[in-house]
This record gives sequence, structure tokens and C-alpha cells, in this order.
Amino acid sequence: MVPDHSFSQGIASGVVSILPPKFYDYVAKGSIILKNAKTFTFCKQGVTFEGYNEPLEADIVIYATGFKGDKKLQDIFQSPLLASIVAGSTETTVPLYREIVHPRIPQLAVIGYSESLSNLFISELRSKWVAEFLDGGFSLPAIKLMEENVMEWERYMKRYAKDYYRRSCLNTINTWYTDQLCRDMRCNPRRKNGFLADLFLPYGPEDYTNLQPNRK
Repeated sequence: MVPDHSFSQGIASGVVSILPPKFYDYVAKGSIILKNAKTFTFCKQGVTFEGYNEPLEADIVIYATGFKGDKKLQDIFQSPLLASIVAGSTETTVPLYREIVHPRIPQLAVIGYSESLSNLFISELRSKWVAEFLDGGFSLPAIKLMEENVMEWERYMKRYAKDYYRRSCLNTINTWYTDQLCRDMRCNPRRKNGFLADLFLPYGPEDYTNLQPNRK
């Protein structure tokens, strides 16, 4: 089950998974059977995989195939024009400023499309960002500036995620991204107590507890 992509590619694009405890112990026992196949078909005994002669006996089959987030974004709109631009094309990243707002559809905020090291935490921080924006705490930049920022993000994804650039993922620049949201809300992005702590200690959700936008 060795992937085709490198470890750095996997981290940058969010295709690296954290396995549950003793996963490979169960594989060794035969409780979990790994099959690497592009297609499968149902048969009387269960499931037959491409490239394997013997079927896998199964009573229940779960389609854990993931979700097409870009299609969900497109299906929000009845307008063909908006549906065609909200998710970009197959040759671009999904063009969301701050991974939240499409530069040309500022009335729509998308929470949770892109992944990070902690999805619950980053979704909460984005929600605060949207609430502060709606409350008049800051204004969005001009469309041109937002699109330039989106292009900068796209260049980063294509450089480090390679073939997986369509996957919006913040794993390798999570702290840099949260710094951007904090600055937009006029919050100090340095959340640690002390210069050395801010320089050397890792950041986590607890550092953003009781984050309050600064209106002064």
C-alpha cells in the first residue's frame, strides 16, 4: 500500500491519513484485508476486485469514497455563470480568498472546504473571521488584489502538492494562514507569552482561546 506520491506531497495536499491504534496489528491478524484495485464488482459471495482471482466474502459494503466538495459548491447556484466560476477549473485551485470567499461572489462564505491540521479549530476561526467581516470590522480588498492572493496560493499548491493541487490543504502553512486571519481581524498573531515561546513552541487551538477582534 505504498502511495505513488512523496511524503512531502502528501503533507502539502492533505492525502496523508492518521491511522487508528494497532491498525497494522489487525492487518497482520487478517481482521483487516488491504486490496489495491482500481475497480470492483459485486458477486454472489461478496466483492471481486480488479486483478484478483478470488472474491472477498462480504455481507455489507460501505462506500467510503469521499466527497466532491467542488461539485457541492457548484450545485449551490442556479446561475450557470456563478456555478462555472465558484470552483475554478480542473487546471486551477478552487479560487477562494482566505479559503473562504470567492473574489467575485463576496456574498457567499465557504467554511470548511479546505483542510488543515485541525479542521474544527480552523472552521471556528474562519467563522469568527466571517462574523467580524459581516459586523463591519474590516473590508475585503479590491477584487484584483484578492485574485492576486488566490493566484499566489495556487502557485504554492502547484509547487508543493503537484498533481494534488486541487485539494485545498493548509497542513504545511497552518500557522501562516491563521496569522493572516488574525491580522485581518486586527488581532495580534503572536499568541504565545514571550518572544522565545512564540519563536520555538508549536501553535495549537488553545493559543486562540478567547480570541477577540480589535476594533481600536
